[in-house]
Amino acid sequence: MSTSTASTTDSSSETGGAAPGRRPTPPLFRRGEDFAPQLGDAAVERIQGPFGEPVWAITTWADGRAVLSDAERFSREQLDLQGVDSPEERRRIRAGNMLTLDPPDHTRLRRAVTAEFTVKRIRNLRPRIEQIVDDHLDRMEAHGSPVDLTDAFAPAIPSLVICELLGVPYADRHDFQSRAATIIDFTLPMETRRQVSLEMRTYMRELVQQHRRDPGDDLLGRLITRRGSGDDPDDLDDDELAGLGNLLLIAGHETTSNMLALGTLVLLRQPDQRRLLVEHPENVDAAVEELLRYLSVVHMALPRVATTDVTIGDVTIPRGDAVVVSLPAANRDPELVEHGRDLDLGRAPTNHMAFGHGIHHCLGAPLARAEMQIAFPRLFARFPDLRLALDDDPDFRTETFIYGVRSLPVAWGPIDAADETADTTAEVAR
Repeated sequence: MSTSTASTTDSSSETGGAAPGRRPTPPLFRRGEDFAPQLGDAAVERIQGPFGEPVWAITTWADGRAVLSDAERFSREQLDLQGVDSPEERRRIRAGNMLTLDPPDHTRLRRAVTAEFTVKRIRNLRPRIEQIVDDHLDRMEAHGSPVDLTDAFAPAIPSLVICELLGVPYADRHDFQSRAATIIDFTLPMETRRQVSLEMRTYMRELVQQHRRDPGDDLLGRLITRRGSGDDPDDLDDDELAGLGNLLLIAGHETTSNMLALGTLVLLRQPDQRRLLVEHPENVDAAVEELLRYLSVVHMALPRVATTDVTIGDVTIPRGDAVVVSLPAANRDPELVEHGRDLDLGRAPTNHMAFGHGIHHCLGAPLARAEMQIAFPRLFARFPDLRLALDDDPDFRTETFIYGVRSLPVAWGPIDAADETADTTAEVAR
């Protein structure tokens, strides 16, 4: 029904959506400056999407929540898959990827895994997360200053956690990290991204088959034991299990990895805010919420298609048009928060949408929160004099679903010019 298109590799998270053409650079981290979405002042704007298609961008908090909570008038499933004509291929691409589906298929898939990401379940994981964080801090300290935080710490924590949770061999982390980065990179040809997506799907399907032969006490094993027999209409076939596993694997490390790196960057550049985090550990939960709101590391929520003519403010969005929500803009809306362009770790938690909203709200939000609540305080407690080991802005990843930095050299201890230029590329996170 729709002429709108979606990437065939759209498999990260609700907050893994399109960066519009009007916003070619990330929120800029310049010393002493804030950053803001590169959109206009209108609540609803017509912009160019990442693949050249026109989309409507919603920039206010209230309207954004309304769109994301209305799966009937704003559909994920009715978006066309770009360049995919075969119904069977479309089915396989969507199989298990609940982010591309509407109810009732979305409901069936989400219900299968919701119990794995409850607050209680994540609370039971916290001791293991603490151990993983401490182990990587030990390795950083043993390696010595300086290190690249995007190698030694930021991706290592969520990658190991999600590998253990899912039942994915940690030895394969470099492969899936590289493939995930390719899938969400808009600068690469669609065919390249599609091929890598197929490779990940094949890898996960083989892993599912291994778990069928020998189910372990991990998420994939439990899913196969509970929902993999095929005897119940709600059971999942191998394509669905592989698609769901891929979704959780990518979403389980990409967003948190970039939040840890960018959060460290902004805290090192705003020492007054870092001081609040260090001196008031009892407020770490609220501090993490403020970092999530302020950073809003995802440009746009995943695109939807209007299933009917919808009027937002004084703009009518025609049936069949694509719609996205600018999460950074919504999370700075004065209706949500005063002085939203400022980072204030003393701020009371807000009802932000960093994890999206509605039925596609990030399933792993409790896990991501726990990882950040543990990692940030322990990083700065271990290295109280942590500092950036670069003179200019880092190299930002911009044309991706989730923005971040390609490297973040940091140092600690006595300042030595030779140390500051030392090799930070040696692998620390083994």
